[in-house]
Amino acid sequence: MPSSPRALRASGALAAGLSAAVLVPLVPSAASAHGAVFNPVSRVAACYAEGPENPRSQVCKDLVADSGTQPLYDWNEVNIADAAGRHREVIPDGKLCSANRTKYRALDWARTDWPSTAVSAGAFDFRIRVTAPHSGTMTLYVTKQGFDPTQPLKWSDLDPNPVAVYGTTRTSDQGYYNFTGDLPARSGRHVIYKVWQRNDSPEAFYSCSDVTFGGAASASAPTEARIAAGAELSTVSHAGHGGDEVPPALASSPAEPASSSLPLALGGAGALAAFAVGSLVLSTRIRRRAS
Repeated sequence: MPSSPRALRASGALAAGLSAAVLVPLVPSAASAHGAVFNPVSRVAACYAEGPENPRSQVCKDLVADSGTQPLYDWNEVNIADAAGRHREVIPDGKLCSANRTKYRALDWARTDWPSTAVSAGAFDFRIRVTAPHSGTMTLYVTKQGFDPTQPLKWSDLDPNPVAVYGTTRTSDQGYYNFTGDLPARSGRHVIYKVWQRNDSPEAFYSCSDVTFGGAASASAPTEARIAAGAELSTVSHAGHGGDEVPPALASSPAEPASSSLPLALGGAGALAAFAVGSLVLSTRIRRRAS
């Protein structure tokens, strides 16, 4: 016997639901940022090491007064999600240290009292603290001789010859990338600028580290205890685009999914499809009873 109109309408609605479930967009979510230079200490890392609530240096106090403490708790986030290698296009002169993000605008201040790392010409051991390793290329530049630290940093201030180029992987050494570069002869205060472009995503990360050639060090990197203590106040998400490991300081945090959110999308679509199929079977049974 023909099915009742009510059963037919229910069957059609469930079929539409099944189609919608199968057609769930499988689009990876936007990524977040995952690291900072600890040697030479970047500006955001140096201020975070002092303590977001009670920083010691005047420049870090001024940063908190201007922008609040969140930029410091999010020390591993200075990024652009869709840079795709277009660094000079998306970051204008004077905005290099903040990656042109209002949240980190204080990092662009042209001041001579940023905590600095003492360096000299020759081999230098770079140390990058990563909270989610990513596959890509990390390139570091130093400012040219004659750089004026009282003026906003411009792209033309950077020596075009990198002081280090390092191919990053989705694993790290206990939460760090360690590699050696070569610093040219300089004198006085300079800035080392980092560009870290992922090759599995258009996302890129940036930072400024103040260094003094022939001077004394005044910057300290955050301790692992400091990192762990501030983790709960961070707004940085690693979900769906992390590395293959969870660094020690984050071991108490939920494990990260795979580097792409595609499996999550597939899982979501599969669950919806399964629900729709189950509902369709139930509808068929109802229809038979109504026949």
